Amino acid sequence: MRTPTCLLGGAGITDRVAHGHDPDRFVEIGSLTKVLTGTVLARLAAEGGVGFDTPLEECLDDVPGGTGITLRHLAEHTSGLPRLPAGPTGPPDDPYAGFTETALRESLRGLDRTAAGRLGEVEYSNFGYAVLGHALTSVTGRSYQQLVDAYVLLPLGLEAGAATAYPPEDRRLVPRGPFGRARPLWTLTGPILPAGGLWSTCRTLARIVVALLVERRLGDPAPSWQRGPSIRWHNGATRGSSVLAAAYDDGRWILLHRLGDPARTDSLAKRVLLATVPRQDGGSAGSPTG
Repeated sequence: MRTPTCLLGGAGITDRVAHGHDPDRFVEIGSLTKVLTGTVLARLAAEGGVGFDTPLEECLDDVPGGTGITLRHLAEHTSGLPRLPAGPTGPPDDPYAGFTETALRESLRGLDRTAAGRLGEVEYSNFGYAVLGHALTSVTGRSYQQLVDAYVLLPLGLEAGAATAYPPEDRRLVPRGPFGRARPLWTLTGPILPAGGLWSTCRTLARIVVALLVERRLGDPAPSWQRGPSIRWHNGATRGSSVLAAAYDDGRWILLHRLGDPARTDSLAKRVLLATVPRQDGGSAGSPTG
């Protein structure tokens, strides 16, 4: 079965929608959600309220004192927290199903005992982003959706809910089995939402990538983006979707989403980006500088 694929990009990239994909239907964006969470933090910091260096314990009463964790640590994956939440989880085919609000609060009370690495060292953490999202909603008194709408979507000229955990059922694009039946998805609407639970359309995602990374319409990109010397990028994968967004400092950008087969998305996006790198003789070939 061929993989539904949507490829959108800037100069040097030919847009391609194939095998039943639809750039105007909502798809899971997985960990690309993190860049929206990080952008909310950056915008709040620019307002002069909660900031990157705000201690986590000042945001959440459940967090014990003395952890040293700041919101910047959470945003940059340097908090030392483990990749996955501690405590009860769901079954192998739905790993976040057991990560409830109660489980989150219990984890926060023992946060000083759950470190997987040293403070300041990079340890990619979905759990850390769940904690960051909870901190932002607690400090502001707003829901996660309200924060994304107010600090990311509306300032970029997009509609509220253009990225959401609850897209209309009739506008969802989901993986299907050989006989057309929708395959089960992970439960990502609880506390894990700020780490990977949003849905959006590929056209909306493309506008977000260009606005945040190319046009820099909301200022410097949030520290949630992975960085190289001349490129920023982030990927995401769920049980049924995979996506990669990236932009070079010279303005070249790409968004690639694939449905149902996450294994090759990163390598395919890299191959497309490689083909856009200008040669010294004016052609396109070679390796990216980032």
